[in-house]
Amino acid sequence: MSKIETPSSGIETLDVPALPKDGELSPYRHFSAEAWGALRKGTPLSLSEEELIQLRGRGERVSLEEVKLIYLPLSRLLNLYVAATQELNRATANFLGYEKSKMPYIIGIAGSVAVGKSTFARILRTLLARWPDHPKVALLTTDGFLYPNHVLEARGLLGRKGFPESFDGKRIVSFLADIKAGVRPVRAPVYSHEAYDIVPGEMVEIDQPDILIIEGLNVLQVNPSARTPQPFVSDFFDFSIFLDADEADIRSWYLTRFLELRRTAFQDPRAYFHRYAELNDAAATQVAETLWTAINLPNLRQNILPTRPRAQLILRKGMDHAIRDVWLRKL
Repeated sequence: MSKIETPSSGIETLDVPALPKDGELSPYRHFSAEAWGALRKGTPLSLSEEELIQLRGRGERVSLEEVKLIYLPLSRLLNLYVAATQELNRATANFLGYEKSKMPYIIGIAGSVAVGKSTFARILRTLLARWPDHPKVALLTTDGFLYPNHVLEARGLLGRKGFPESFDGKRIVSFLADIKAGVRPVRAPVYSHEAYDIVPGEMVEIDQPDILIIEGLNVLQVNPSARTPQPFVSDFFDFSIFLDADEADIRSWYLTRFLELRRTAFQDPRAYFHRYAELNDAAATQVAETLWTAINLPNLRQNILPTRPRAQLILRKGMDHAIRDVWLRKL
């Protein structure tokens, strides 16, 4: 079993603009959860409590009230954006005199590990799929585009898994280019969190959806040091979302999730982290703290948080995991 080598260097903190306060000149409009919820404008709740329980991840406590306040207004906004984009595509096709081909609307979701991206994406996908104009909504995580462990080990990157260099960026860009070009189906690799690796030979097919949601740590990342112009993952996004929270809260959620996984998924002898299954609480917490400090915190500070100003929508969570504030970029 491979050992995870963790970086030993200090954590470099990059300057990230603070979220704007009310009254400050800013490219964003700020809403409290309650003010944002008022923008629902009668959008019906199409999700039951039982369905919500199935969509929630470990440690997540999303309530139906939060769905009403945050997710329904967002689904309404995105429904309007999708309709406008489809109309623009039709106008362009008419102008050029060719038959319009279906072009999926792509939504990117970024944010730290343990901030709740997967649960957020699943709930959003379910709500968007229940609008009559775009019933086919696909969801994909960028984990499948991580290099396999043997490649990361050979390059000395296993301890930087989740950092931008641990992903096959060219393959992600090629995948999204095919999606936008209308290729069908487009295939992507599958990642197993239990095996902590790419599943050899297994692929997922994305077949021309109305909407494609892409979620991942670094989907808003750019490469300013590139010597030649190159496309970035976010170039293919029609809308981008950043899930934000205090660093201390994310750390707490990460530690809690690790302890929960120790009692559940890690118990499987086939799991990569099975060796942690029998640790007591103190020892398991120490392991989780080491992984957080050595890998996830540096990635958050150096790579993920600096991409926050590139998002069109910023959703900030409170200590209880509930979204408390919304910043929407002005058009």
